[in-house]
Amino acid sequence: MAKRQDTKKFFENLSGAGKSIGVLTSGGDAQGMNAAVRAVVRMGIYVGAKVYFVHEGYQGMVDGGDNIEEASWESVSSMLQVGGTVIGSARCKEFRSHEGRLKAAHHLVQRDITNLCVIGGDGSLTGANLFREEWSGLLEELVQQGLIDEEAAQNNSELHIVGMVGSIDNDFCGTDMTIGTDSALHRIIEVVDAIMTTAQSHQRTFVLEVMGRHCGYLALVSALACGADWVLIPEMPPEDGWEEQMCQKLSESRSRGSRLNIIIVAEGAIDRQGKAITVNNVKDNRADKKRLNIIIVAEGAIDSHNKPITTDHIKELVVSCLGFDTRVTILGHVQRGGTPSAFDRILASRMGVEAVLALLEASASTPACVVSLCGNQAVRLPLMECVQMTQDVQKAMDEKNFEEAVRLRGRSFENNLNTYKLLSYRKADSELPNEEDELPYNSSFNVAVLNVGAPAAGMNAAVRSAVRVGITEGHKMFAVNDGFEGFYKGQIKEIKWGDVGGWTGQGGSILGTKRTLPAKHLDKIAEQIRIHNINALLVIGGFEAFECLLQLYEARTSHEDFCIPMCVLPATISNNVPGTDLSIGADTSLNAIVETCDRIKQSASGTKRRVFIIETMGGYCGYLASVGGLAAGADAVYIYEEPFDIRDLQSNVEHLTEKMKTGIQRGLVLRNENSNENFTTDFIYQLYSEEGKGVFDCRKNVLGHMQQGGAPSPFDRNFGTKIAAKAIQWISRKLKESYKEGKVFANTEDTACLLGMRRRAMVFQPVVQLKDQTDFVHRIPKEQWWLKLRPLMKILAKYKTSYDVSDSGQLEHVTRVRPKKVD
Repeated sequence: MAKRQDTKKFFENLSGAGKSIGVLTSGGDAQGMNAAVRAVVRMGIYVGAKVYFVHEGYQGMVDGGDNIEEASWESVSSMLQVGGTVIGSARCKEFRSHEGRLKAAHHLVQRDITNLCVIGGDGSLTGANLFREEWSGLLEELVQQGLIDEEAAQNNSELHIVGMVGSIDNDFCGTDMTIGTDSALHRIIEVVDAIMTTAQSHQRTFVLEVMGRHCGYLALVSALACGADWVLIPEMPPEDGWEEQMCQKLSESRSRGSRLNIIIVAEGAIDRQGKAITVNNVKDNRADKKRLNIIIVAEGAIDSHNKPITTDHIKELVVSCLGFDTRVTILGHVQRGGTPSAFDRILASRMGVEAVLALLEASASTPACVVSLCGNQAVRLPLMECVQMTQDVQKAMDEKNFEEAVRLRGRSFENNLNTYKLLSYRKADSELPNEEDELPYNSSFNVAVLNVGAPAAGMNAAVRSAVRVGITEGHKMFAVNDGFEGFYKGQIKEIKWGDVGGWTGQGGSILGTKRTLPAKHLDKIAEQIRIHNINALLVIGGFEAFECLLQLYEARTSHEDFCIPMCVLPATISNNVPGTDLSIGADTSLNAIVETCDRIKQSASGTKRRVFIIETMGGYCGYLASVGGLAAGADAVYIYEEPFDIRDLQSNVEHLTEKMKTGIQRGLVLRNENSNENFTTDFIYQLYSEEGKGVFDCRKNVLGHMQQGGAPSPFDRNFGTKIAAKAIQWISRKLKESYKEGKVFANTEDTACLLGMRRRAMVFQPVVQLKDQTDFVHRIPKEQWWLKLRPLMKILAKYKTSYDVSDSGQLEHVTRVRPKKVD
């Protein structure tokens, strides 16, 4: 498909007038499906199409009647925060038969529905594609049987299909994340965190079984997010002798005095030999001091010979070999339940809108497509290419070609697995270098880690990852307390493997963080670098961290001590750091905002019509307000980046008043704290209160620092862990390159970088090159990707607006070639 450039032509060329769209959810339910249904319905109505609910999935299509119901704008109100699928889902055997599909075709033609949006797994999407391929033949049969006339067959001659993958397992190739996966990870981590707190007092091992069927994504990412000691997944069966290795690792962990260990197992895991798991010849060691071991097992975990590994096997092994008090927890359908996370709501809303655009652009020659997520971009891929690759994964696993299976799973899965491997196996003390050893030039450097700026959830996960990967790489790691203030005061000490145990789930900053910039203390900081022989610097923080690295880079001309590799990792709830689309901590904050908005809206249930005015943090950056507004279903969001005046406010009030005269009972208005110095939260509250008299009343809430607290979300734990590991590997390479004549000397632009996510890749960017992209007065990047989501939010709130779709519209292809690493 050609790329669209003129957004004004978009609504003329892609009018939905005269078209009918059917939306259904099929297969297993997943949190976020309702957000996708809501987006399809509202975007469809917005462009002038009729949209129909198909209740109970394909079964409703086969049965027809009231199961196919026209949707209205109000009918999807208040469904954004509801888990599962309100239009129902079912596994339909009848649709698998030709007769069943004939009935379904008849019921669609009766309502002139020739566009289908299917939300489900690979089975549901494969069925939809078969239905599309048979469509012409089915219409001919219906004409022959006299059920429809030639005119109806002619008017409905083409069936267009667009899929969205709704599955908590994240087992569909072609997309980094499926709808529901992030929410399922929330449920798993909530359980693990709860188990950790209750088990601190007991010397226990915990074995957790998670879902995932034939895909170990949930087990793998939850293992990364909670710091599990062992994970068993279908794509990576353990090597022969894994029983001894696991028990030895648990023993060593306890003997080091750690209070926390975790093991995660996939349901159905098997070992490499395909034989029963034995507990013979494993040494008994009960003298360990570690208080808790947790083992997480993925549903479907296998060994390399396809023999299942179960939680009971693991329990028997640990009890028999180590004598540890062992408990098993099977999470089951808890993982499917609960309210969708902010990530899933945003993902589903973006995909739903993109799906409607794809349907409007579809022609007889376009293949059925699936809307996917690649990095931070919504893309369209041919449905059957994705299905074929998904089936190839299972084929590779059946043939015991596990490396190929991992590669086919995609970039996201492979990165997670590689990071887990980096962090999971601690070298024995005897393998670690001693100060007396004569080491090669690329080993045993001193690397300092510090936090700068305001605390952000996920900082501790990043520090833990950096420390452990650094030790694995052979470096000596140093922790700096209280940012650069602590640096120039000499608050620097070595930090070891065990010191960061249990940090992944901790909020805030354990190291301590301050906003102090180094410019006034350069001499003292340089002195501390010399005293501790610091060879590289990893700074984790927000906008101040970026400014700090810039100041240190510019000070290289006067201070040779700063001629060392330096890297900054963006960590701030405001997501206002240049050079990256996402920052550590922003997802946790979004979830706090969305959860609070849900509660605030629910607080008024059963009362008269009410509008809530809510103030969010973010400084001058409107990310939290805008993306939080999209996830919470806001009617209006006021931010600094999009100037507004009294006429805009009046228009918003009138728009909300008209909506309130229908069946809608709640209104939600978000305002960024620095959006306008005159139109304050109080002013907007008073304006809405006055203008809404007789129709609705108002309440206001300032969310404040609750947005900065709490345990980090699975996304932030995983994101922080992965980018810190990548940063340390980059630092190791730069140290190796810059080690000359017995010392480290790095003074080029590319040795002082920020690691950020840019569209589809993680990219190291010299901080000096980011200066021109930065508004230093307001502490925001000059260009921000999320501004393109604001029209989407307005459309879903029933505003007429232009929508920049220049990034959409291209049908891409699934790539089987490993993407090049971006350095």
